[in-house]
Amino acid sequence: GISPEFVQFHEGADFDVGHGAPHYLLRPETLESFFVLYHLTGDPVYREWGWEVFQSIERYCKTNAGYGQLRDVRKLSQPPEDKMETFFFAETMKYLYLLFDPDTPIDLLNKHVFNTEAHPVRIFPAMDAAGVKNLLKH
Repeated sequence: GISPEFVQFHEGADFDVGHGAPHYLLRPETLESFFVLYHLTGDPVYREWGWEVFQSIERYCKTNAGYGQLRDVRKLSQPPEDKMETFFFAETMKYLYLLFDPDTPIDLLNKHVFNTEAHPVRIFPAMDAAGVKNLLKH
């Protein structure tokens, strides 16, 4: 459910916490990946993994006034820090919501793209008519 900033993989061995990166900063990238992969494949495993992440955030990061990042995911008995970046609600929770929204109008293959702040942007028909989408295929 809760992972460090990054992990390192070793040939012939398991992975471990990346050097100097034991923290969890409430970042959205993993949940964004689960959302995109679920949307494209329909494989329920991505929703299961998203639910595990959500439960871990609730269990380990929730505070009286919001959510806080963790200093070290290997020491989950420590309380979360009193710090929550704005991207947590703007992106992390948005991707969680979209992952579980059965009626989402988001269509990643035909109608929408996401900007870097997780805002869905509609692909304009004028861009299609001008051949912009065809340029992206090359």
